[in-house]
Amino acid sequence: MTLTLQQLNSASPAEALRMLDGLYEHSPWIAEQALAQRPFASLAALKHAMVTVLAHASVDAQLALIRAHPELAGKAMVSQSLTAESSNEQQKAGLTNCTPEELAHIQQLNAQYIARFGFPFILAVRGPRGTGLAKREIIATVERRLGNPVDFERAECLRHIHRIAEIRLNDKFGFEPAVGNEVWDWHEDLSRHSDPEYAERGELTVTYLTDAHRACAADIVVRMRDCGFDEVTIDAVGNVVGVYNASPHPPAAAGVKALLTGSHFDTVRNGGKYDGRLGIFVPMACVKQLHAAGRRLPFAIEVVGFAEEEGQRYKATFLGSGALTGHFNPAWLDQQDADGVTMRDAMRHAGLPATLEAIGALKRDPFKYLGFVEVHIEQGPVLNEMDLPLGVVTSINASVRYLCEAIGMASHAGTTPMNRRRDAASAVAELALYAEQRASADGDSVATIGMLQVPGGSINVVPGRCRFSLDLRAPSNAQRDALERDVLAQLRAICERRGIGLTTEETMRAAAAPSAPAWQTRWERAVNALGVPLHRMPSGAGHDAMKLHEVMPQAMLFVRGLNSGISHNPLESTTSDDIELCVNAFSHLLDQLAKEQA
Repeated sequence: MTLTLQQLNSASPAEALRMLDGLYEHSPWIAEQALAQRPFASLAALKHAMVTVLAHASVDAQLALIRAHPELAGKAMVSQSLTAESSNEQQKAGLTNCTPEELAHIQQLNAQYIARFGFPFILAVRGPRGTGLAKREIIATVERRLGNPVDFERAECLRHIHRIAEIRLNDKFGFEPAVGNEVWDWHEDLSRHSDPEYAERGELTVTYLTDAHRACAADIVVRMRDCGFDEVTIDAVGNVVGVYNASPHPPAAAGVKALLTGSHFDTVRNGGKYDGRLGIFVPMACVKQLHAAGRRLPFAIEVVGFAEEEGQRYKATFLGSGALTGHFNPAWLDQQDADGVTMRDAMRHAGLPATLEAIGALKRDPFKYLGFVEVHIEQGPVLNEMDLPLGVVTSINASVRYLCEAIGMASHAGTTPMNRRRDAASAVAELALYAEQRASADGDSVATIGMLQVPGGSINVVPGRCRFSLDLRAPSNAQRDALERDVLAQLRAICERRGIGLTTEETMRAAAAPSAPAWQTRWERAVNALGVPLHRMPSGAGHDAMKLHEVMPQAMLFVRGLNSGISHNPLESTTSDDIELCVNAFSHLLDQLAKEQA
């Protein structure tokens, strides 16, 4: 028999505890303490109440909970002495049907893990979708987590225990995140498109206007039409634009504005499935719900799948959103990719006009829009470590990027004395250490040299050239500018002292983008309505919202990521439960706007 929140909230303490039996392995004290916070407004509120109890527990109590769990495919499974819940979960993951070789390997990993950490390996084997992880994924996860620091791994085990409890709670209440599952599946489906070479290795890479990129755009077009958008087009820079009108008979009444939303569908090389794409699919799911209900709002909804944000194929970051704000750089058309293909030729090959006139026509009139909102997977560990599903963004950090080259003298590694070398790579290495120290001493600033290449390098040759990138970010423009001045000054000083030539090219500069107060408040109301704690946070990563911020009010909502919140990485992930909460928050924001505009 499935439970309801009303039953749980009205039950006696003993009866309520019985209802929640089995959520945490042999540890009823967690549910017992959480029940003191009744009544619960939502399942999400109940889940977080239990998270809070465990967060405030002693380390000994946390370790006791971890040790109460059985090993994966361990002795308890073999002897059939697992709890009913654990038996069901390990069976769904196929662990009860291992080959002798698989079983031996898993048990060997278990022994290594316990020897290192002193507690059993914990994994929510039903996974982010709730349908179960493959055995190969489970084995790869154990192998990867064996390298974690002990305290970090203890916290990771607790996060997985909460995920296990979340799924068990869903089962008890007969709740299935149907919309979250569907949106999760859309990400999986779109990830089948990847650029050559990466596709062969099973890696996800989609760069601007490649065949994989155009296939993604075509898929999004079809899905938007299936969701019920009235107009779906691919514009002159390859953006996919879907419009759900305020009236079923366009054109809409004079003066009716639109809400602009969306994110990008290109990826970094060997990236993740959710970065950018979540911000396209969540509002699409909301439009699908509106269309299914035959409901129109007093404003239009325009969802844009931006064709380019990552700057991977060409040095033209925010190309897609920049075209909408009128900031497309004409010089970009003559840029060449690594194969010598100009952007102009790539556009023509994709069937786009590749003219400044056509691109200029994409510029939006901000007076026709209410504002811009963007959903995004958080690209860091904050929400994951706090066990919170959503975060409201207060501001997007300012940033600047450079591509640079240090030019020294290639010489024999054995015959060139150390005090006679003009080592280009060592000069950049010295800069990397300075940039790390300078940013660390400056609040929330960050500095990264993410690309470092020695062209024609050899094991026995002092590097004569070193190409490198420089990425500097800070919460405010002034803080970024000070960081930039210091790092560049140090770079010049290093090169001068070492006799190294230097070239620098600024490739991107973005101002800090504080959220519009009214729009941030709408996100806050939406999160509060779900019954989960409100957390405000800055964004260290850049987003398309930064470009739209230049012409209209904007605000963002973050969704928790799994695997330590890692992003720009194949391990990037989120759960269908968190996606469902995000869709509900977006729907709530739409309802707020509808009441305001009525």
